[in-house]
Amino acid sequence: MTPEEAAGKAISLFDKGLHCSQAVFQAGSESHGVQALQVIKALAPFGGGMGGSGGICGALPGALAVMGLIMGKETPSQRDHRSLWRSSSSMIKAFSDITAVYGGTNCSDIARVDWTDIEQIKRFRKSPDSRRKECKKVIGETTRRLIELLDQVGRPG
Repeated sequence: MTPEEAAGKAISLFDKGLHCSQAVFQAGSESHGVQALQVIKALAPFGGGMGGSGGICGALPGALAVMGLIMGKETPSQRDHRSLWRSSSSMIKAFSDITAVYGGTNCSDIARVDWTDIEQIKRFRKSPDSRRKECKKVIGETTRRLIELLDQVGRPG
């Protein structure tokens, strides 16, 4: 899957109802031939900026989770892939660049939704004028950059 195809897949998954973290994770992991449905479930509370708090956008933790799944160790005696930390740092920098136009990396900067206000949530989900379109941009670009970074490393294993 190309970076652009993965980005499109992530946006489609977001449109179908996954949170940003879940959409980035599923598209990113599938692009590297990995299915991890339990991780998608585990990422559920990252929506709305970490539990609906408006904190860091879940697209970044979703991307980092893919990196960990692909490049991380499984047992204490193993070692992480030699590029994991450098690649993770590059992903964080890329995410900061992606979200700079919004004024920061937080969901509150990008979506500008109070996740405790039901009316704001409804508008975000249903209105074509909502900032959901900005979330899609962030999700797509984060996924694209994730795949590019993983492709630079190759297929760790």
